[in-house]
Amino acid sequence: MARPGSPGSVDVLGECVADIFEDHDRSDPDGLVLRALPGGGPANTAVALARLGTPTRFLGRLSDDAFGALFRARLRASGVDLRASVTASEPSTLAVADLDASGQAAYTFYADGAADWQWTDSELASTRNDEAVCLHTGSLALVRRPGGGRIEDHLARVRRHATVSIDPNVRPLLVAPSAYRERLPHWCAVADILRLSEDDCALLAPDTRLDEACDTWHEAGARLVVITLGKNGALASLDGTRVTVTAPPVTVVDTVGAGDSFTAGLLHRLAALGHLGGRLDTLTLDDAADACSFAAHAAALTCSVPGANPPWKQGTALRSASSST
Repeated sequence: MARPGSPGSVDVLGECVADIFEDHDRSDPDGLVLRALPGGGPANTAVALARLGTPTRFLGRLSDDAFGALFRARLRASGVDLRASVTASEPSTLAVADLDASGQAAYTFYADGAADWQWTDSELASTRNDEAVCLHTGSLALVRRPGGGRIEDHLARVRRHATVSIDPNVRPLLVAPSAYRERLPHWCAVADILRLSEDDCALLAPDTRLDEACDTWHEAGARLVVITLGKNGALASLDGTRVTVTAPPVTVVDTVGAGDSFTAGLLHRLAALGHLGGRLDTLTLDDAADACSFAAHAAALTCSVPGANPPWKQGTALRSASSST
């Protein structure tokens, strides 16, 4: 378990995705000009964690194509350790984003046969890191086959020495919500932390109150369930005892990567408070609320700039979100 004030190291396992946006200023009737930005929920989380000052390893299958080079450059520039990542011959995953007037993004994915889903047991075994206090995963890499099932097995082994955090990050255009619902009890059985958005909950537990959904996931094994509520903050449920934290006001440019920054802020703060490295046995509801407040601030800062561009520890506004980082 990490000592209070010492963030410990966190491993993040999952996909990199190239987020493709239209460059409206350069497009015309003769041609559509697109811009590719490095993204993907797990990769965004790793970047945000490293920028906050948490020693972070990214466990990914990075293609040897041009997008893979883009991913590596961004991760390394943010201070992420890539030594446990795999160089893969399969193509990178692409997501073409369409932003609405409020900055919300809808995606069209190009993912069949991509590198991210092809994990082998031997590749996962080679990522073992007994020094990490937490392994965070989720999103598409955990639900898509063939790699998803192997990652589930890997989590069961990792939790012997580390806290396990999962963000389902439901993508109904790529994987039917029923597939997530089928696997969610298995994920809760190995997860100490389950982080979801309100939209995820609507797909995973339709027609169910958030408190009832939390209790279901607690019964399945997850000790801490955190549901982000957009501008309304976040709900934290620790073994069935709940608290809601507010989100700071922000002028939203877009919401790309905000949830991933929230997850990073949550894990960073829990590590700094000394709660990661086991089954959250020392975690109190007050500390869970503190971590969620810090995370909400990190997410708000991400919403204030274009794309998945999480804040750095040196940011004055972020330092003021908490007395200690």
